[in-house]
Parts: sequence; structure tokens; C-alpha cells
Amino acid sequence: MISLELRKALLDALKLKEISRAGWINSGLKNVESVAAHSWGVSYLALILMPEGLDKEKILSMAIFHDLGEAIIGDITPDDEVTKQEKYDLELNAIEELTKPINGREKLIDLWYEYEKNITLEAKFVKACDKLDMALQATLYSLNEDSFNPKEFIDSALSKIDDECMRLLIDSTANGKN
Repeated sequence: MISLELRKALLDALKLKEISRAGWINSGLKNVESVAAHSWGVSYLALILMPEGLDKEKILSMAIFHDLGEAIIGDITPDDEVTKQEKYDLELNAIEELTKPINGREKLIDLWYEYEKNITLEAKFVKACDKLDMALQATLYSLNEDSFNPKEFIDSALSKIDDECMRLLIDSTANGKN
């Protein structure tokens, strides 16, 4: 039997399907992806591009889970007047709340912490996939919205990604090369 607390936590997490990515809206786009769609994109990229020797379960769990706190606090962007520490504290409180009724919650919280602090190779890889997803999504939007310039998002991603293959993928996609 599923407890009322677990049911509520699951339904709250599924709100990510309804929360639009704020950075795209702030850029003037109207029909934008949800936080859940972004998490799927990060997970897909991680699965397809994962280097050998990394922990697949950890990477996929981290990719799925990395924005869970936004189900409660919303999508906070660098344009918002929230410090990095405030955002971290808000997300941690939200994650703790959403995982209260979940067995093994400590492991999930530890994964989120590992991602946030960029501690392991897995966390660094998922962070890179997060930025790669943003750059590729910006390119997709630019193909459908003539007035949208993806440069800000592409430059931001390139400034945070060290992996040469990911950088080449961004560059070739943004420049329309095969």
C-alpha cells in the first residue's frame, strides 16, 4: 500500500512536467520545454554519450533527479535575484521535503549533493550533459523562431563544457553542419 505522503511526493515531483523552463521564457520564447522535458534530454544525452568506466546507474539517477527541487521552488535562473547559496538552500529543503517518504532517500539526497558540488566524474559528466542539452535546445528554438538568437546559451554552454566531442557537437549543430 502506498502512503498518502508518498503519493503526495510523487504527484509533487510530476509537477515538473508542468513547470516551464524560465530561461527560455525570459528570452521571449512562448512555447518552451518543461523542466521534466529538460531532465529527459539530459538523461538521454547522458545515456548515449556516456564514457566507459563511469557508473551508469549513478549518472542516469543523477540526470533524472538533478532538478527535482524545482517541483517546489520553480526554475530559478541567473537572472533571478537569488544568490547561489540561497538557491542551493531552497533546493536542498525542497529535495528533503520531496524525498521524506521515499525509501533510500539518503542515497538520492547524496546524489543531488554530489551533482551540486560537482564532486565526481559522474557529476561533472551530468553537468556537461545539462549544458549540452541547453545548447542543443537553443539551436532547436533558433530553427523555429527567426527572432531567437541562441548565441548567449551556446556561449554559456561552451564556457562550461571541457569535453571536446560535446564542444564539437554544439559547434557543428549551431552552425548547421552535418
